[in-house]
Amino acid sequence: MKTKTEAKRQAILKAAAEVFREVGFERASMSEIRARIGGSKATLYNYFPSKEKLFFEVMYQAKELELGAITAALNPDTDDLKQELLHFGQKLVPALYSPDAIAIRRLAIAESGHSNIGKVVFEGSMVPIEKQVAEFLRKAMKRGILRTADPKSAAMHLLSLLESELLQRALLGVMVSVKPEAVRGAVRRAVEVFLSGYESR
Repeated sequence: MKTKTEAKRQAILKAAAEVFREVGFERASMSEIRARIGGSKATLYNYFPSKEKLFFEVMYQAKELELGAITAALNPDTDDLKQELLHFGQKLVPALYSPDAIAIRRLAIAESGHSNIGKVVFEGSMVPIEKQVAEFLRKAMKRGILRTADPKSAAMHLLSLLESELLQRALLGVMVSVKPEAVRGAVRRAVEVFLSGYESR
């Protein structure tokens, strides 16, 4: 097996991005991507084992860094948990509702009936966020700021609440774009509901 190189990986991502833009996910093929970069199909699959994983990498390589930085910035030692969660939500929600991120979600839903791209997108984007948020909440529980509960479930509740007012409207095109004032209001209400259920009494 040939040694993987970052230059080759980036060349594949560049070629794949061109193909996806030109013909869309469904009509794109690994053969066409391979033809643009040269080499064998085995080499291409050595870097990316499926079209779904390649698509995810193309669309999320920049977004992953942004989302990772937002969740990594959560301060478990904060003296003001509500303010920390508000700040987190006001950074996270606009990232999740950018035009590119919404396009990815729509495509993942549309393709989920006949490919595993939905699972790939979920596992590659939401699962890491859930884990980081769960660890943040676990530490808050340990400090006695939040009541003792399953941190993973609490993380899912928080993330779901942050999206509860916007998700369907954004996915279905009811909201063409998510305005800053809509984000602020939705995040504030979501954090208040979350804390009403999890804050220590």
